Amino acid sequence: MDYERESELLKALGHPIRLQIVEELLLDECNVNKIMNTLNIPQSIVSQHLGVLKNKRIVVARKEGVRTCYRLVEKKVQSIVNILKG
Repeated sequence: MDYERESELLKALGHPIRLQIVEELLLDECNVNKIMNTLNIPQSIVSQHLGVLKNKRIVVARKEGVRTCYRLVEKKVQSIVNILKG
């Protein structure tokens, strides 16, 4: 096991907003506006947290014109969220 990588993954998921974003992305890839509206938080906060998730290679972004869509790529995240849900 790569303890450093696993620790970084858990740290990235260790914020309530990032957990909510990840939970939304488990349902479907989406853009910042959709996440903003669903979680009722400002765009700058959503972008900041998506940046952390992207930096840790948990999500990837793809451009659709002027929109950026995010999707989960780290397979372990779904298992982690399911464990946390109990």
